[in-house]
Amino acid sequence: MATTRRRCLLSIALVTAMAGCVTAQAPVARPPAAGSAKQQLPDAPGKETFQKICGSCHSAQIVLGRGMTREQWSELVSGMISRGAKGTQSQFAEVVDYLATNLPPKEGAAPAAGKALGGFTMGPDDKQIVDSAAAARGKALYSAQCVTCHGPLARGSDNGPDLVRSVTVLHDRYGSTIGPFLHQGHPAPGGTAGTSLTDEQIKDLSHFLHQQVDDTLRSGPYSKVLNVLTGDPKAGEAYFMGAGGCNACHSPTGDLAGVAAKYDPPTLQQRFLFPRTGGFNRGNATPPKPVTVTVTVAGGPAVSGVLDQIDDFNVSLRDASGEYRSWKRTPAVKVEKNDPYAAHAELLDKYTDKDIHDMVAYLETLK
Repeated sequence: MATTRRRCLLSIALVTAMAGCVTAQAPVARPPAAGSAKQQLPDAPGKETFQKICGSCHSAQIVLGRGMTREQWSELVSGMISRGAKGTQSQFAEVVDYLATNLPPKEGAAPAAGKALGGFTMGPDDKQIVDSAAAARGKALYSAQCVTCHGPLARGSDNGPDLVRSVTVLHDRYGSTIGPFLHQGHPAPGGTAGTSLTDEQIKDLSHFLHQQVDDTLRSGPYSKVLNVLTGDPKAGEAYFMGAGGCNACHSPTGDLAGVAAKYDPPTLQQRFLFPRTGGFNRGNATPPKPVTVTVTVAGGPAVSGVLDQIDDFNVSLRDASGEYRSWKRTPAVKVEKNDPYAAHAELLDKYTDKDIHDMVAYLETLK
């Protein structure tokens, strides 16, 4: 059942935090990263392929000093492929080989709670890499402490909520949010989990819970499409017109007229939860609306275009002519971002299972 929240369905992405100060920089017409990569990346087989595939958008600092396992580099490259990186299968394999051989984990290094791989502060698109051994230890802890209330697959029961959809779990990285929550004195059989579990045990528990999330999203027991027409269409209509605020942008007699004749219930559910994957465009004739951004440097003109990439340190776009522009983010650079699907993304943290099922039942009536 595709009801997991925002963090479950974000693609695996590059870790996007590089420490240090930044200074103002005028916009440029093309990415300068490739030249930087040639000067700093290790000289070894695969370097030129890395520069060709990755260097046009990412500087060497994105990977230098990071230090990750082959599996972790593979996950990261897979995330870039999902974002549109261009290359052949053999080229991507060569990039992974180059990174894994020349930038392995530092001796004795391990991801710290609340930190990204390599010790950098977590960013919004980071993904916890599940350690299977730690997840096995976490499963034993879960069976002893949590299974009575949250069920054998962490999907909840009459005594406790679904942890796969828990915002605390989905925002957690290596115990960063689970730990503080448990330390508040969360009840568990024989006492309180927060006082009985060590930080290492909480990290193991985190690995197990993220493993359950991954199983739900991919090839786990909940990946098969189930009957989603279990809601109340009247309640769904009330939510559409009221608490959900859907009628501010959509109309059952306008853009959604006849939508149930075009899509089956599981597809309806996916499309109202995640409109960027196709939205309600008729017959998928038009692509999803892009995220746009306007950048204004103090004393200069505003520049607008389709967002290419943004993080705490840089922002880039392509303007109406297709020209690439990028800036260092400083107090002198004002950035205004416009995501046409922002309201849908915000609702992903607010929907209950009932809200989602009621909405699907209501949309199914719009034939």
